[in-house]
This record gives sequence, structure tokens and C-alpha cells, in this order.
Amino acid sequence: GRVVEGELRPSSDTPTHVLLYRCFGEIGGVVHTHSTWATSWAQAGKNIPCFGTTHADHFYNEVPCTRFLNAEETETDYELNTGRVIEEAFSDRDYLGTPGVLVAGHGPFTWGKDVLDAVKNGIILEEIAKTACLSLLINAETSILPRYIMDKHYFRKHGKDAYYGQDPKNK
Repeated sequence: GRVVEGELRPSSDTPTHVLLYRCFGEIGGVVHTHSTWATSWAQAGKNIPCFGTTHADHFYNEVPCTRFLNAEETETDYELNTGRVIEEAFSDRDYLGTPGVLVAGHGPFTWGKDVLDAVKNGIILEEIAKTACLSLLINAETSILPRYIMDKHYFRKHGKDAYYGQDPKNK
């Protein structure tokens, strides 16, 4: 939470980021945007369901939306309390398997092993938000992806026996 170089003030969201670094010990980067599609889901106060394999390849399970901060949380330590509602949303979730969240009425936060990974997750979250919305526009009764397909897509990239992609060791 201290300035380490330069003359610019830290982001006003620094207390949120610091709390996430403390709570989610394996992350090395946090990104917060107000991207159109993900912010739309946050403003609607809705989780993003896992409708397809693009989602399942990167985010395990739905992307959660936090609860709204109450009046007291908003008036006192707003940014810190934003981090707390994110922490609360992950009390029973794997923050590495789902590297992002929607803060109700606000927007998305993503994280990763470093800042580039956090940015990548932010870009992917935006695409997931867009395709989920478009899926629901095409078919309001779109079904979530069956668990066995979600598991296959997520764990072939992220599981202990991951094999998907171009790893030079797996010629």
C-alpha cells in the first residue's frame, strides 16, 4: 500500500487491491475495469452462468456477482469494503479457478499470477460476459453447460494432468 516509485498518487482503489492480495495469497496482479459487457452484468446484479466451453476453458463455474454494499459500508471505507464483499463472495469459491468477480452496481475485478495474467483474465471475462448476454438474447432459456463438459474443458487446461495447448515438453 506504499508508493515505491514515481510522483503520482496510488489508485483510489488501492485498499481494494491490497485486501485482495492479502486474502488471495497466490495472486500477483489485480485489474479493475468498467468494460461494457461485464459492467452490465454487475449493474444487473447477476452472476454470469457458464453457458459454454469458452467460459469453462478459463473460469470454473459461474462468475459471481457480489452483493451491494450497504449504506454504512459505502460511507465508511468504501474501497476497503469493496474488497471485503469480493472476499465474501469467494468464501466458498476457488479464487484461482474463477479469477474474477463482478461487484454489484460497479464493475469487474480480475486477478492472476501477475498483472499481465490479470489483464488477460479481464479481457476473457469481458468476452464471456458478452457471449452470455448474446446467448440469452437468442434463447432466454439457454441452459448452463453440463458439469461433465465444464470439467473436461477446465481441467484439460488447468488440472494436474493438463494436456491442452502447445507445451514444448509434450512433443
